[in-house]
Amino acid sequence: MVVEALIFAAGQGRRLRPLTDDVPKALVDVNGKTALARVFEALAGAGAGHIVVNAHHHAELVERAALELERPDVRVTVSREDRVSEAPLETGGGLAHARECLEAGGPIILHNADILTDLDLRVLRDAHLEGERSDGRLATLVVTRRETSRPLRADRVGVYARVNRSEGWEVVARHPSDGETREVGFAGVHVLSPAILRHFQRPGTYSIIDVYMQLVARGRVIACHDATDSMWHDIGTPERLEAARAALRDSEGDGDGH
Repeated sequence: MVVEALIFAAGQGRRLRPLTDDVPKALVDVNGKTALARVFEALAGAGAGHIVVNAHHHAELVERAALELERPDVRVTVSREDRVSEAPLETGGGLAHARECLEAGGPIILHNADILTDLDLRVLRDAHLEGERSDGRLATLVVTRRETSRPLRADRVGVYARVNRSEGWEVVARHPSDGETREVGFAGVHVLSPAILRHFQRPGTYSIIDVYMQLVARGRVIACHDATDSMWHDIGTPERLEAARAALRDSEGDGDGH
C-alpha cells in the first residue's frame, strides 16, 4: 500500500515571536529535535514512503531542513507556497497547491508541523481505511474532547457542524443523526482518501475545514477519530512550547543516555 503524507509547515508562527522572527515555526527546537523532524519521524514510522512539506515563512530554511530528512525509504518533496503567494495559503489552499506533488495511490496523512502527539498513526490510517470501506468516508479527523472556541460538532457518523464562538457564527452542514452528539476540538492530524483531491482544484487561500463542510452538506462522510487519551501538544505559543518540552523530557528522558 502506498502511503503519502503532507506536513503543513508554511505558518508564520506569529504567536511565537520573537522566536520565529529568524526561525520558522516548523524548525523550533523541541529538546534537541525540530518540530518538523519529530513529525517526519512519526509519519515515516507510520509507513509514509513519500512526505510532502509545504513552506512559505522562511521557505528556504524549511526546504533545506526537509530535504535533509530524506532517507532511502522516504522520499521528500517541498511545496513552495512563497513562489505563488505573498502569504501562506492555509490548509485548503496548501493542499490544493501540493496536489501535483501527491501521487494519490493510497491514503494521505495530513499533519500540522506544530502538533506533537504520540498517537499511533498506523492505527489511525487503518481506522480510516476500514471506514472508507464501510461508510465511504473521504476523511478521518483526529479530535480530542477539550474546551475550544472553535469546536466541531459530531455525531456517530462524523462531523456535521462547526462553530466559531470568538466571531459568533456557526455552520451546520446537515442535521445530526439520532443519538449522542458532542463538541470536539480538531487536533491538526487527518487522513484523506485520494478521491478527495478532486475537490481541491481551486487555487487560493482557504481552510480545509470549509471544504469538509461543503462535502458534508453534499452527503459525504467526514469522520472523527478520538485521540483524547493520547499525548497532544500544540506548540503554537511560548507557554505551550515549554509545556511540550517538559512533557517530552518526562516521557523521553533527559536525552543524554541516562
